[in-house]
Amino acid sequence: MTDSQLIQEIKQGNTELYSELMRRYQRKILAFVYHMLKSSHMELMAEDLCSETFYKAFRSLHSFREVDASFSTWLYTIARNTVLSELRKHRSGTLPLEESGVVPVAPMEVAPEQAILRSERVHMVREAINNLPEKQRSALILREYDQLDYQEIADILGQSVSSVKSLLFRARGSVKIQLEPYFYEPVYEDLRGMKNR
Repeated sequence: MTDSQLIQEIKQGNTELYSELMRRYQRKILAFVYHMLKSSHMELMAEDLCSETFYKAFRSLHSFREVDASFSTWLYTIARNTVLSELRKHRSGTLPLEESGVVPVAPMEVAPEQAILRSERVHMVREAINNLPEKQRSALILREYDQLDYQEIADILGQSVSSVKSLLFRARGSVKIQLEPYFYEPVYEDLRGMKNR
């Protein structure tokens, strides 16, 4: 069944089919919510806000119109608004700084030092993304992690496609600038200096 068919069935009273819609989108919405919360060190709330997103979507499903947006776009918009609302609530108070404990796991055949380097790189990239302004971060997560197209991202963020492209350009540039000091090899500078002697 397509999303549209499921939604029609749910609207006609077969509410048990909503679990199928949840199954299709839960991992993506959870990942999106998690990444949005990470910069505020609130990622431990990701599962609660993901559940809240699906609850809100279920309660509003009767008002969902496919002519306005696809179900996934509508769902991402609800998730984003739910996270932003929660962030606003916590902005004035102090935030817990505990980490989520999620650590990338390297395959067993990878040497320990390579696994450490890979883990550090993943951490640095995530930190760079977390340092982006909210709209740039959302656009980058939706594009790179969730593989959404420009129009879907534009619909979720309430922006034009050209604005989304601009957000992504600035986001990628900012991430690159933040990461350059870590991936710059001073060895090459030393070698160039030796040639000039």
